[in-house]
Amino acid sequence: MKTPGHNPSLTDSAPAAELYDVINRRRDVRREFSGAELPEPVLRRVLNAAHTAPSVGLSQPWDFILVRDANTRRTFREHVLAERSVFASKLDGERADTFSKIKVEGIVESSLGIAVTYDPRRGAPQVLGRHAIADAGLYSVCLAIQNLWLAATAEGLGVGWVSFYREEFLRRLLGVPSEVRPVAWLCVGPVRELAETPDLERHGWRQRMPLDDVIHYEAYGRGRNR
Repeated sequence: MKTPGHNPSLTDSAPAAELYDVINRRRDVRREFSGAELPEPVLRRVLNAAHTAPSVGLSQPWDFILVRDANTRRTFREHVLAERSVFASKLDGERADTFSKIKVEGIVESSLGIAVTYDPRRGAPQVLGRHAIADAGLYSVCLAIQNLWLAATAEGLGVGWVSFYREEFLRRLLGVPSEVRPVAWLCVGPVRELAETPDLERHGWRQRMPLDDVIHYEAYGRGRNR
């Protein structure tokens, strides 16, 4: 029985605790993919979670391109590794050494690739809520990706967001119309494990900032005691 006036903590609510556990376990996966088959019912649940994300004006401006073809994935990987070399060439000293140990993709190791796109025509021309913030539709796509990522984590899957590519290359590779913007290539599939520490922290590229460092009060730059 609840005590009158009792305000339940997270530990009092199993569903809430499970949600926060999934959020904290989520990782950007590279090396851990097992390559095992991804059951269709699981994939459908994960995609449905993405498709139920909030979107500006209920425009649902996302599409999901499922890529299993080995040749397509190898072609994309070659492009990604070339872009990795471009970035690496701009580094020197300790930064170059640190980056050399970091894997930036799991394109061929994962069970499939999911390319997520943004179609600004969806719901246009009168998209409720987008008239003052043109990027609101793009933000909606990012929310769908986050939903997908958390659902995949809850299902015991890994997701890796590949960002070392040129949008125009991916557009040509997958036949994406010129009016539609490629937003992400996600490597998705079963994993052997999820790392306890994110790769970039483990390799020393960056460390996570404390929450209090990014909280402002009433206006930007105002700390708690100002």
